[in-house]
Amino acid sequence: MARRKTDQRVKPSGGSPAGRMPARDEILAFIADHPERASKRDIAKAFSLKGAARVDLKQMLREMEDEGLLEKRRKRLQRPGALPAVLVIDIFSRDAGGGLLARPTEWDDIEGPAPLIAVRAQKRPGAPAPGIGSRALARISPSEEEAGPPYSARIMKILESRREAVLGIFRKADDGSLRIEPVERRQPEMLIDPELAGGAKPGDLVEVEPVGRAKYGLPRGKVRTVVGSLVTEKAVSMIAIHTHEIPHVFPAEVLDAAASAKPATMKNREDWRELPLVTIDPADAKDHDDAVHAEPDTDGKNPGGHIVTVAIADVAAYVMPGSPLDREALIRGNSVYFPDRVVPMLPERISNDLCSLRQSEERPALAVRMVFDAHGRKLRHNFHRVMIRSAAKLAYVQAQAAIDGAPDDTTGPLLEPVLRPLWAAYGALARGRRAREPLELDLPERKILLKADGTVDRVVVPDRLDAHKLIEEFMIQANVAAAETLEQKRQSLIYRVHDTPSLAKQESLREFLRTIGISLARGAQLRPGQFNLILAHVNDTEHEAMVNEVVLRSQSQAVYSPANIGHFGLNLHRYAHFTSPIRRYADLVVHRALIAALGLGGGGLTADEEARLEDTAALISATERRAMAAERDTVDRLVAAHLAERIGETFEGRVTGVIKAGLFVQLPQYGADGFVPVATLGGEYYHYDEAAHALFGDRTGYGYRLGDAVEIRLANVAPMAGTMQFEMMSEPRPLPGMTRSFHKAKAGSRRGTRAVQKSTNGRARKRK
Repeated sequence: MARRKTDQRVKPSGGSPAGRMPARDEILAFIADHPERASKRDIAKAFSLKGAARVDLKQMLREMEDEGLLEKRRKRLQRPGALPAVLVIDIFSRDAGGGLLARPTEWDDIEGPAPLIAVRAQKRPGAPAPGIGSRALARISPSEEEAGPPYSARIMKILESRREAVLGIFRKADDGSLRIEPVERRQPEMLIDPELAGGAKPGDLVEVEPVGRAKYGLPRGKVRTVVGSLVTEKAVSMIAIHTHEIPHVFPAEVLDAAASAKPATMKNREDWRELPLVTIDPADAKDHDDAVHAEPDTDGKNPGGHIVTVAIADVAAYVMPGSPLDREALIRGNSVYFPDRVVPMLPERISNDLCSLRQSEERPALAVRMVFDAHGRKLRHNFHRVMIRSAAKLAYVQAQAAIDGAPDDTTGPLLEPVLRPLWAAYGALARGRRAREPLELDLPERKILLKADGTVDRVVVPDRLDAHKLIEEFMIQANVAAAETLEQKRQSLIYRVHDTPSLAKQESLREFLRTIGISLARGAQLRPGQFNLILAHVNDTEHEAMVNEVVLRSQSQAVYSPANIGHFGLNLHRYAHFTSPIRRYADLVVHRALIAALGLGGGGLTADEEARLEDTAALISATERRAMAAERDTVDRLVAAHLAERIGETFEGRVTGVIKAGLFVQLPQYGADGFVPVATLGGEYYHYDEAAHALFGDRTGYGYRLGDAVEIRLANVAPMAGTMQFEMMSEPRPLPGMTRSFHKAKAGSRRGTRAVQKSTNGRARKRK
């Protein structure tokens, strides 16, 4: 039976008499039919509700959210698990009728299998022509056909072409032929003629391009680039670059544009070259896009107050809208950071030279001057387009050492006039942060240190210094100021938004906490401060690591959006990325918006850019996730290669994931995960309890739970895939609240449910 036609559904013009409260199924039908117009205001308008009826509608929608029938995403209501109206998709196959099929580019497997999307044929002249392998930005709507995929897509823009070059390992076969063994299973093996080997040696990682099609046998290729030996990090990061299709070679026109760029002048700029701004970055940083300064506020009306200045590289002065530099930066979306290299958003001439705030060199900047009171509350701020000259290039450790009583030749002269005022201002801002109560997860970051040959030396967890926190808080305040100014000027922008945890994830968290004796009240939406109370409750207990992990998983993913829903994790009502335009396209858009809104000269946001903000936000959200996945995969491959010679050794680990198939165990000293298949856990059958994040033995009730410290043996390593398999050495332990009888009851309940379903289905078939 076909689904209802559009003209049979509730229409925005009003499908019910004015003032009549719609039924729940009518609201759900309207939201399904109009996902792009599903805010509370849209629903009230569609059903002609006014006055008190709107209050009743608001209450009904809140109840539907509480019951899990609806969830809110960027001010729009939707059915739980429904796809957003605009989405990045990957086209992977065709249906029986030849139509293209796609899936969302990013999908959380925890939510179940990714839904299928039917790609509509494009009829208008000049419309994008996607094919299998294309990645595209698409407008999504529920399908009107009951059979087939639940969603359909209209292509708005093709984001990436199918790549021609493949990555593989150069091998010499037993018959003497030269072949390319691909690093991805979906790629075919290739034959290489000796004259097209490009100097590659067996065991080299190479980039290969096809050289024609053979009617029979393996396709043939030509070695384009010898990446290097498989044991070096350079090869491992190149695998990630190709696997995730990250653009890493700048087109000639982009390099030419960068090479011809001229240094910015003083036109439309204030002269701030005498202000002693300093950069504080990692010791190995090559580009510096932010500089800071602070001083006491001498205004008698603000006792104990501070004036904080943050100056950010004026990338908009060099990257003009629609230029080759701009088009390439948008495709890349952001820089990607690997242990041995950076794939930059902008060419080195721009990122490391003209826009890098180098010590003692004149550089253009967009600066914000903020006034805070003694409690860290921002009183006012204003933006300026300036020319600066950084007084010093400092490393985090170097600046912290000076404050802690060990200044060096560089920091000594700066200690009293520059560094102490910075730390005094940070003290006030830290008080304001504590009052704001952002989410405070304890998630240490690991850094891989390499040897000279590119292999892993060791993995370290850098100390978290006040110098890091100072720069972080200054940047957060500058980002808030940018969003506030643009809202005041009614200028469109791209926000950095972080939605509240979904009701389903909150309920899952409640069920988990109940298994370890912590009750979490039902009712209103949780706030970051409540999560912090949970984390404080388990601090220094056996549950600390486990609860931090579960709370992290309960959170939504931060994205870019022209619609503001606030930032839950930071507990801020408005927030926009402004402080890193060298490495993030979102920040460049915000710079352009400020320039246009405040009349600060050329390079401002254009009308065409403003009209495309939704598409731009979706694209750069996708490139950010792509970069994170590539960086994570590289670390996994590096650690797997590093441990490949240590098969059979035992390690201390921690359970970081529990699924029906087994346990994910992380090696804390390396920050990488391996897998323990459930079939290898012992002589009894193990049940999976999703709420408790645990596996329990059927006979004993003993088992393993998320966060457990365990001893494992390294059983197998696949370096190219970045995977490790472990064998559990620790015995299962008794788990509070979970017993053998509990599992038998649970299993019986499942069997009973299946029996009822089977009986019901049988009766239904007879009725038909």
